[in-house]
Amino acid sequence: MAGGPRLYVAQRLSALVLAPLVLVHLALILYAVQDGLSAEEILARTRGSLFWMLFYGLFVLAAALHASIGLRNIVAELTPWRGRSLGLAMHLFGLLLLLLGFRAVAAVTL
Repeated sequence: MAGGPRLYVAQRLSALVLAPLVLVHLALILYAVQDGLSAEEILARTRGSLFWMLFYGLFVLAAALHASIGLRNIVAELTPWRGRSLGLAMHLFGLLLLLLGFRAVAAVTL
């Protein structure tokens, strides 16, 4: 368990948050596709919505945390890279995911 018990628990909790969010997201995609909604119609429903901003903001937060911890574990298992520099690189990766994700959420909801 690279990273210790805190990272293990954080990744499992982020997965617990992500699972229902992913299911709702996939259900929304199916609904939009089956109803033949255009991008313009979808944006009309999400723009200005605090609910969708919070929903997808939480999605981004959980995904960035989950992915950065998971990638850290994969890198630590497959390479000799360990220690503070790996931790810093994964923090930066997580921050990049957060920034890009929040940018996407803003584009769809603001």
